[in-house]
Amino acid sequence: MDHKNPTSILTVQALAVGYGNRPIQHDVSFDVKEKSIFAIMGASGCGKSTLLKGLIGLLRPSAGTVNYQTQDYWKSSQQERDARGRQFGVLFQGGALWSAMTASENVALPLQMFTTLDASAIDDLVDLKLSLVGLDTGKQTMPSDLSGGMRQRVGLARALAMDPQILFLDEPSAGLDPISSKRLDDLILELRDGYGVTVILVSHELPSLFGICDDGIFLDVKTQTVIAHGAPQSLRDHCQDPTVHAFMNREPIRGGPNE
Repeated sequence: MDHKNPTSILTVQALAVGYGNRPIQHDVSFDVKEKSIFAIMGASGCGKSTLLKGLIGLLRPSAGTVNYQTQDYWKSSQQERDARGRQFGVLFQGGALWSAMTASENVALPLQMFTTLDASAIDDLVDLKLSLVGLDTGKQTMPSDLSGGMRQRVGLARALAMDPQILFLDEPSAGLDPISSKRLDDLILELRDGYGVTVILVSHELPSLFGICDDGIFLDVKTQTVIAHGAPQSLRDHCQDPTVHAFMNREPIRGGPNE
């Protein structure tokens, strides 16, 4: 990044998340700078998406704090959390589009729910957001008739509908071919560089992690906590932890059964 002293938009301290009595991750601490692309990395099943739920209000942590700038999210009132949540844009795996709605109707939904804009203004904004993600055609198409890459773009347009401060992307490249994945990466970079959006990216897709992310954390399945912190390229080249090194270099773990 070119920013000399970027301020933190999100600070997480000693966070623990899980389901009932089943812990998933504990003692998770990290800091996300404004206008950065921050990666939550790790092998399948380590709890990346579970942690994301704790950040966006879908799962109350069992310990720790989530601070957006100076506001403790989980100690805020429901009204304050709702207001903060409208500053989030979220793209779930596969786009998570409503199957009975057209592309345009999916993007319009948050504007209809959370603003007082009239139908004409909403239509204009929907056209703008779809154009922003490179979809000037197919606006009245149903999700089942869209390619995987186009569904992700519609989902991204919907995530951008409310002009969010932070975009949370959960495995946005999953299931996409390499060309569609690269186009999505380029779009994410454009949103960061051109519109100043902060991006928090859950992914284990190495080309995306190396290509666009400034910083990140690596979650471990066995220890259920963060075992490395840094830019993905730096972790690939310099991290001494055998689990991280193996993952980032697509190698068997040193000393493991395959060696």
